[in-house]
Amino acid sequence: MNITDFRKNTKSLMKLAYPILIAQLVQTLMGFADTVMAGRVSATDMAAVAVASSIWLPLILTIYGLVMALAAIVSQLAGAKKFHYVARATYQTAWIALTLGILLIALYYVITPLVIEQIPLEAHLKQLMFDYLGYIVWGGPGFCLYLVLRNYSEGLSHTKPTMIISIIGLLINIPANYIFIYGEFGMPALGGAGCGIATAIVYWVMFISMFIYCYVSKKLKHASLFERFYWPNWQEIKEILAIGFPIAMSLLFEVSLFAAVAIILVPFGAEVVASHQIAINFSGLVFMVPLSLAMAVTIQVGFAVGNNELAKAKEICHYSLILSLIIAVGTALLTITLRYPIAEIYTLDKKVIELAASLMFLASLFQFSDAIQVISAGALRGYKDTKSILYITFFSYWIIGLTLGLILGLTNWIIDPIGPYGFWIGIIFGLTTAAVLLAWRLTIIQKRLEVAH
Repeated sequence: MNITDFRKNTKSLMKLAYPILIAQLVQTLMGFADTVMAGRVSATDMAAVAVASSIWLPLILTIYGLVMALAAIVSQLAGAKKFHYVARATYQTAWIALTLGILLIALYYVITPLVIEQIPLEAHLKQLMFDYLGYIVWGGPGFCLYLVLRNYSEGLSHTKPTMIISIIGLLINIPANYIFIYGEFGMPALGGAGCGIATAIVYWVMFISMFIYCYVSKKLKHASLFERFYWPNWQEIKEILAIGFPIAMSLLFEVSLFAAVAIILVPFGAEVVASHQIAINFSGLVFMVPLSLAMAVTIQVGFAVGNNELAKAKEICHYSLILSLIIAVGTALLTITLRYPIAEIYTLDKKVIELAASLMFLASLFQFSDAIQVISAGALRGYKDTKSILYITFFSYWIIGLTLGLILGLTNWIIDPIGPYGFWIGIIFGLTTAAVLLAWRLTIIQKRLEVAH
C-alpha cells in the first residue's frame, strides 16, 4: 500500500463523507427528539410515535433508495463533462419522487379506513399513531423533492449543503415539536401526534432551503437546473428506475431483516426484545460511518468512470475498503470496551444490560463484514451496477442470514436452540456472505471494464 496515495485518497473521501455523516446523525437526532418529547407527555404517546415511525421509515427509505440512483447518474455525467444532461436526469428523478410523495398521501387515505379497526392496539394509542401518520404524509412530497435536490448536489460533489440543511431541520424540529405536542401559541395540544406536523414542516423547510441553495449557488451553475424545464420522459424514467429500484430493495432487505428478527423474538419476552433493540440501535449509529463513506465512494467512482479513469476508480475502491476496515477496527474495539456503559445509557434493568452487552459483542464482529459490504455496494452504485446488489443482498440477508438465525435460534438441527444469539450469528453470516459476494462482483465489473477498454 502506498501511504502517500492512501492519505490523498482518504483526505478526498473524508471531505465528501463527513458532511453526509453529520447529516445522517442529525436525522437520527430528530427521531430521538420526537421520541423523548412525546415520552414527556406519556408512555402511550411515545409508543405511538415509535410504532408510527416504524411504518413510515421503511416507506421513505424505499423512496430514498430510488432517488439515490441520481447521485450515481449525475457523478458519471459530471465526470464525462456532460453537464447539459444533469438537469434532464434531475427533472426525471423529481417526477418519480413527486409521484411517490403524492402516492404516500393517497395510500394513507385509502388504506387507513380499511385497517384501522383491524389493528389490535389500545384505542388511544391507535388513534395517536394514525393521527401522526395522517400529519406526516403531507410532508412526504416535500421530503421526496428534497432528496432529489440533495442527490443532485451530492452527485456534483457538493455535500456540505446536506449537512447545513439537516442542522436547520433539527433546529426547527425541536420548537415545532414543542408547539404542536404541548399546544403552545394557540395551537391544539396533539401529544405525540404533534410530532407528525412538526416533521412535515421540517420536510418542506428542508426542500425549500435546498431549492434556494441550488438556485443561487455559483458552484452549481455549470449544471444549472433552471435554464430549461423538462416534462416527464417515460424512457428516461425507466432507465432511472432500473438503477434506483435495486438500490431501494437492497436497503429494504437489510432494514426488514432486523425488523423481522425483532418480531420473531417477541415470544422470548420484553427483556430479550429490549436487549436486541439496544444492540441494533447502537449498531445503526456505528453503521452511519461506513454508510457515509460508501455514499462518498459512489460519487467519486461515478465521476472517475464518467471521465474514463478506470484505474482511478479502482484505486478509490481499493483505498476506501482499507479505510473502512481501519475504522471498523476502531469502532469494534470501542463497542467491545464500552458495551456495558453503552447499554446502561438505554436502561437500568440489569438483565437487559447483560444481554444487550453480550449482543453488542457479537455486533462488534460484524462491523468488519458490514464495512466491506457497504463500501463494495457504494462502489457498484458508482459503476451503475445495481441489479447485482439486489440479488446478493436478498440472498445474503434473507436466505443465509435469516434462515441460519431461525435454525440456530429456534431449532436443535445443529445445536440446542440459543435464542437471540442464534439470530445475531445468522446476521453475522449474512453480512459476511454479502461482503464476499459484493467484493467479488466489484472485481468482476472492474476487470470487465478494463477488457472493454
